[in-house]
Amino acid sequence: MAAQNHMHNLTTLIKRLEAATSRLEDIASSTELPKDVPGLAQPATPLSDTAVAPLPPTTLKEPQEAPPESIEDFDVFLNTSVDKYVKLSNQLGGVIAQQASEVLKGFREQRRFLLIATKAAKPGVSGSSLIVYQNLLKPITDALMAATEIKEANRPDPMYSNLSAVADGVMVLGWVTVDHRPFSHVEESLSAAQFFGNRVLKEQKDNDPRQVDWIQSFYQIFHDLGDYVKQHHASGVAWNPRGEPAEEVAKSLDSGKVSQQPLSSSGPSAGAAPPPPPPPPPPGPPPILDVPVESAKPSNAASAGGFGAVFSELNRGEDVTKGLRKVDRSEMTHKNPALRAGSTVSEAPRAKSPVPGKKPKPESMRVKKPARKVLEANKWTVENYEKEPQPVEIEASLTHSVLISRCNNTTVIIKGKANQVTVENSTRLSLVVDTLVSTVDVVKASNFALQILGTVPTVMLDQIDSAQVYLSKESVATKLFTSKSAGINLNIISGPEDDYKELPLPSQICSYYSEEKGDLVSEIVAHAG
Repeated sequence: MAAQNHMHNLTTLIKRLEAATSRLEDIASSTELPKDVPGLAQPATPLSDTAVAPLPPTTLKEPQEAPPESIEDFDVFLNTSVDKYVKLSNQLGGVIAQQASEVLKGFREQRRFLLIATKAAKPGVSGSSLIVYQNLLKPITDALMAATEIKEANRPDPMYSNLSAVADGVMVLGWVTVDHRPFSHVEESLSAAQFFGNRVLKEQKDNDPRQVDWIQSFYQIFHDLGDYVKQHHASGVAWNPRGEPAEEVAKSLDSGKVSQQPLSSSGPSAGAAPPPPPPPPPPGPPPILDVPVESAKPSNAASAGGFGAVFSELNRGEDVTKGLRKVDRSEMTHKNPALRAGSTVSEAPRAKSPVPGKKPKPESMRVKKPARKVLEANKWTVENYEKEPQPVEIEASLTHSVLISRCNNTTVIIKGKANQVTVENSTRLSLVVDTLVSTVDVVKASNFALQILGTVPTVMLDQIDSAQVYLSKESVATKLFTSKSAGINLNIISGPEDDYKELPLPSQICSYYSEEKGDLVSEIVAHAG
């Protein structure tokens, strides 16, 4: 009986312990902080122990170097003349706007070239230096060729005359390669552009005023560029003789160390530097010099001599000779040889007459130089050809100019579209050209023959003795300028059978003064036989 009571008490005790344990677990679970509330389960950090992160340092940009004055003026040219032409081209749209973008690209690349020239020495024109020079010009040439290719690819376009005017005038970008009077190249390029540009003016004068404004804005580029070249680069691009190599300067520009962007025409930014302080006040009046009056009076010695004394003696009239005496015969040197021998007057040595200049040797006695045909940079040189049995052929491009010198009894053929051709000191030379952008300039030639297969705006003949000029149908509008020349005949294609018609150029002029007109009148003398 006692054992049963003991087991009952033990069972009751175990149940009570289990109930107490369950109760404690419930209390513990009810007082535990929820884990989904951030920051409550972590102890608070004292404010004094929290480190404040420092702000990143402010990076100050270095001010860009101010461009030279020549570049600033070129930026003004870009933002005015070129920008106006591009805007009007965009209004016309189509291929005109596309071609204008290439022209703008060419002028921007030219700005980069001029900026390099202000910081670099001029590279040479031989060896590796020539490659550097060509690489500097390549972006300009690419833009020039792109503008020309747009014209060639759109021949059926109704605005072909507009495209041709720009394609002929964009050769103005080549002025940076001209070392002597580059502004003359700008003027010649304007003349080339006017060949088709004036046609646009004539055809669209009453039809489309927008095209008239457009071509006039294109002409304005040449006028403003010519003024710029005369001001800053009258004798060629002004390189920096103490500058760094051009290749290194170009790399620094490409890396962004030097600003290449043209200055905009807008006003200064808000972060611009403050204006300089005002100038100091003007200085006070100069000190007054207290000069005594006596010192300003002329001295008696000065008044007694000089020109004043001479004129005062002359004003005496006949009395001026009263102080003279007659010379005795014994005192005359031309009467007494002994006096001449003892005379201290020495005869001045006679000045030597100048030596006559050395006359040039005749052509027959000169040493003949070897014939050569060479391309240097953008210039072909053909010289010293004598009785060449085969024609001398040249494959030219838009940027090439040709010089033909001292070529006798020779035929020269220039294929492709070149820039200009110059002929000098040649006899019995026959020249055949396809198309030129500028002129054919002939100086001191005799028995000269010129045949134009394409178009040439101008032919200039100076000191020519007998010449034959043959024009194609496309070059009928070619202008001929002659001076000190005789025996020149112009041959043009006319008639139903396309035969050449010979027209002699006048070589005798009669000039007289007209009282009615009040001016000199010059007339061509026509001989009737």
